[in-house]
Amino acid sequence: MNKVKSLNQKDLLGLKDLSLEEIKLILNTARSMKEVAARPIPKVPTLLGKHIITLFYEASTRTRTSFNMAAKILSANITNVAISSSSVVKGENLIDTVKNLEVMGTDAIIIRHSMAGAPHLAAANIKASVINAGDGFNEHPTQGLLDIFTMQEKKGKLKGKKVLIVGDIYHSRVARSNIWGLTKLGAKVVVVGPPTMIPKDIEQLKVKVSYNLDQEIEDADFINMLRIQKERQEKGLFPSIEEYHRLYGLNIERMKKAKKDVVVMHPGPINRGVEITSEVADGPYNVILDQVTNGVAVRAALLFLLLGGKNNSD
Repeated sequence: MNKVKSLNQKDLLGLKDLSLEEIKLILNTARSMKEVAARPIPKVPTLLGKHIITLFYEASTRTRTSFNMAAKILSANITNVAISSSSVVKGENLIDTVKNLEVMGTDAIIIRHSMAGAPHLAAANIKASVINAGDGFNEHPTQGLLDIFTMQEKKGKLKGKKVLIVGDIYHSRVARSNIWGLTKLGAKVVVVGPPTMIPKDIEQLKVKVSYNLDQEIEDADFINMLRIQKERQEKGLFPSIEEYHRLYGLNIERMKKAKKDVVVMHPGPINRGVEITSEVADGPYNVILDQVTNGVAVRAALLFLLLGGKNNSD
């Protein structure tokens, strides 16, 4: 199969929509961007004159900041729209908001929204590029890409590697993006969590379902721990924080069952003592801060590819 040199769409809405070759293109481009970010002066004029807007209807630290840094590395202009002080609070709908932002000369809008499909709706109504920075329980494609990028840095090709995704799979857009990307790359994905947090049809996505972390951890190459949203406890999806940690949390004793070179991941923010203890989160197994670093490179790669950058690598 010939290697693609560019993405075949103006938007990045999910890993479900990307081909294997497009995923590889983004990851290869991210390697180049990471080299740029490590320079004494981490800046290239590639997107000079381009205008990017972040439109986040939900709170964010890592995603929004890394998009800002990625844009600045490429010399693009970036504006952050604060929803609390925008026309949204006056009742303006999403389509009107993005149309008004576009006519100001915007080349790309990065959207995070609590409603699944919101970035898709925006993309269908404007010519500017739209990047999904997380939509409801649907996808978080840039987090999926940076997770995969980090895995490849640590262990090379992922074909045949066993990846555990542990926690609230049902409500996790991170899990879905990881699953779409990892299965296309040939990884063996196992989702682990309480039965109340596993979607009934998840096996249709070519993953294995397990409720026993101790059993699955023994031959895992990667363990990606998902954040538990404590409001789920109020809905009765698990008995208590203590019970959840006992069955599905990572601690030093449980890690003794894992391979010596296992890699522990977490998309953040971490609930220490719930999904993962501080000893593990700060220990030799984890690559959590590497994930954050790689988020800048992956998001720079996407901006580069969507807004006119050309990839000349083999």
